[in-house]
Amino acid sequence: MISKLLYRAYERRLESQVRRGPIPRHVGVVLDGNRRFAQKTGAGGPEAGHRIGAETARDLIGWCDDLQIPVVTLWALSIDNLRRDPTEIGAITSLIEEKAHALAAAQAESRVPRRIRAVGRLEVLPESTRRTIAEVEAMTAANGPFEVVLAVAYGGREEITDAVRRLIADRLRAGDSLEGVAARLQPDEIGEYLYAADIPDPDLIIRTSGEVRLSGFLLWQSAYSEYYFCDVFWPEFRRIDFLRAIRSYASRERRLGR
Repeated sequence: MISKLLYRAYERRLESQVRRGPIPRHVGVVLDGNRRFAQKTGAGGPEAGHRIGAETARDLIGWCDDLQIPVVTLWALSIDNLRRDPTEIGAITSLIEEKAHALAAAQAESRVPRRIRAVGRLEVLPESTRRTIAEVEAMTAANGPFEVVLAVAYGGREEITDAVRRLIADRLRAGDSLEGVAARLQPDEIGEYLYAADIPDPDLIIRTSGEVRLSGFLLWQSAYSEYYFCDVFWPEFRRIDFLRAIRSYASRERRLGR
């Protein structure tokens, strides 16, 4: 009981500190460590770790609601993950379908109803997962301006590659030549063809499980992001861990290349 009281007092102090500082407009999160958590705790196979991690993701969205953070991007499944055992991938995509539907339904009663959209090479996903994503996006299309972006079958290199392909295709259809495209190409033009080009770049990117790298997450958009790495596996990520990340962000001087 005493430990719970101390924990709650520390959480309140953290939240008070956070609310006095700048709040990020967009937080991206690499949900890492589900499988290792399951192995460490004996919770079951990888599927059990992913399921517990999905509940943590739901909690995180609520924490972002509390702080009025407009955009949160969750990396739920990387393009590289699709090389894992088909049984595990099937469990993950089924879980994405289940939790995406539940999240969309919850927005109807949320004090901060969020639009939900998915980004990535969605065409490689099972048909049922693509159908669920389309349904969820339609259910929440009128919500906003707050958003949840689900990065599914996502890779940063793939996003940039797809953006350049679409840009070139558009320019060729407009009558330009490859030489003309190459001669006049500007970085901002590529940015306009990213999967979710209309949302702000992430101010803060959080990665769990002790890995100190991005692994391709939002490669283009994260040029001026602040990073926060923590040791806990994603299913163990608590509200105080989230508040510590926001506090760390608020303490930094952001020069944005200037």
